[in-house]
Order: sequence, then structure tokens, then C-alpha cells
Amino acid sequence: MESMKAIFNRLFQYQTLSRSEAEEVLINIAAGHYFGSQIASFLTIFMMRPVTLDELQGFRDALLNLCINVDLSDFNTIDVCGTGGDGFNTFNISTLSSFVLAGCGEKVAKHGNYGVSSNCGSSNILEFAGYRFTTDTDQFKKELDQAGICFLHAPLFNPALKEVAGIRRQLGVKTFFNMLGPMVNPSKPKNQLVGVYSHELARLYNYVYQLGSTNYSIIHSNDGYDEISLTSPFRVITKNSEELLTPEGVGKKTLTPEQLFGGNTVDEASKIFMNVLNGKGTEAQNSVVNINSALALQVMHREKSLDECLALTNESIFSGKALLAFNKLIELSNQ
Repeated sequence: MESMKAIFNRLFQYQTLSRSEAEEVLINIAAGHYFGSQIASFLTIFMMRPVTLDELQGFRDALLNLCINVDLSDFNTIDVCGTGGDGFNTFNISTLSSFVLAGCGEKVAKHGNYGVSSNCGSSNILEFAGYRFTTDTDQFKKELDQAGICFLHAPLFNPALKEVAGIRRQLGVKTFFNMLGPMVNPSKPKNQLVGVYSHELARLYNYVYQLGSTNYSIIHSNDGYDEISLTSPFRVITKNSEELLTPEGVGKKTLTPEQLFGGNTVDEASKIFMNVLNGKGTEAQNSVVNINSALALQVMHREKSLDECLALTNESIFSGKALLAFNKLIELSNQ
């Protein structure tokens, strides 16, 4: 095993890691072979320079090899997940979109975590509502079957994520683990809508995903959001295309960051979350959930136009179907 000191000496000389070296370092982090200060320094290096394609693939290999696998292949599932790390502290748009999709009849295997660079992550919201985290595959299948959605709390499935959770919280800024989050759903869903915080990372993701079999779209707002914020033009990247769209071009108003604020506490974030699910969200909140949900629905149904998907996801919100999926999930997890 190469010492962290030797790795640092190489990285400080602007060298990069090979795919296998990146995998080995992360496996050693998970095994507790390094001090917390060494891990923090290692993470910091990748906040000061871009992660290479080989490094990203190596880190991903390690997490997928180490994680507890969940076989949900009986279902045609989708995950709607952002990298986080955009620093905007929006309300929980991708989590809400997941329930909207479930309300549309899709099967959602949502992968999530506690907030790191925002005040409230998807795990905070679900835990606050009374959802019991589990690794039980049979429970997930029951939730998918009856609620259309299950929730996989990332630290339970990956020892490396658990090992660095405290350090990430202390750093309080995005690290390469943010980049990896959407890539390491232990159920390996067949479909994904992935939000990323930079155009550069969107391209990197596209390289990685093109090599696999996942049906995907990658989204990024030009002003740095890891979702469609409607505060600026935004990109939608698929295996075969890259589009630059505008809020007006998809029939939406341009929003301000203030309209997307997620609250300062989990309690405040949860109130916003439940307001939207109950059809009582602001016009801006409803609009941004609608567009993100519609793009996710389009991943599942490439034959549908965006307008068709917008109509279906809007109906899921305002008919109460999304709320029904949420209530059913909480109920099932407590049986």
C-alpha cells in the first residue's frame, strides 16, 4: 500500500492518479488506513484542481465495489439526483421531483444523503418525516410496488461514505464525493436524471455514462446550479445530443435565486417541501419542480414531447398523486 505521504508528494507535483490508484486510495480510506487530517488534505487537493476522467472512474469503481448491492432489477427504475455542491441552498427540488415521478406511475430508486454543502439534504427531509432508513431489499421492493418509490440512504450502503461523513461536514464545501453521489446508487438504476454543478463536470459525466448502459440525461444551469433552476439558460445532455435551453423556451418565467431558497433549518426546508407536495407551493417553486420532473419523465419516455411531460408532472403535483406516493412511502417504512 502506497503511503498517503507518497501520494501527497506526487499530487503536490501536479501529477494525477491512474484509475487503479484512485480506486486503491478510496478502498484504503474506507478501511480506515488514513488519519482524518490526511483524508481532509486529500479531499482539498481535488477542490483546487479538476478530477481527471481516470480518477473519477477509479473513485467510482471503489465505491461500487465496496457498497452493499441492492437488486431491484425486477423494476425499471430511475434515480433523480444532483451532485450538490452548487452552494445555492435551494429547496429539495430533486427529491420532490422523485415523488412527482412516482405519482406519474414511474418506479423511483432515490439515492440520497444528509446535506453537506446545503442545510438540508434528501435524507434530512425523509428522516424528519419519519422514514426509517434500511438496507432491506424486500422492503425496497414493497415500497416500489406500493408507493412507486424507495429511498437508499447513502452512508448505510457505502463504508467509504460513512468514513468521510464527519470530515465532509466539517469542511462544509463540495468535494469529489459530491461528484460521485449520483454515480454510485447501489441499486444501479437503469435510468437517471443527473444534475451537476459545472459544465466541465457535465462533460466528464457524459464521457463516463457513454461507456455504460444507463439511459440518462445530464442537466446543468449555466449559472452553476446542479438542477434546472430557471434562473438562467440550462443544458440537457444525453448520449446523442446536447441542448442549450432557456426558461422562456420551455414556457417558464426566469426566476431569481431568492425564489428557490431552501430555508435555514431542516424544519423550514420540510415546510417548503410539504407545501409543494400539498399543491400550496409558490408559482416559482411549482415551476422549477415541474420542469425538473418533466425532464426526468422524458428520460423514461423519449417519445414524449417536453410539453406532454410538463402536463403529466403538473397533474401529479396538483392531483395529489405525488403526495399520495410520499405518504405511502412513510407509512410502509414504519410497518
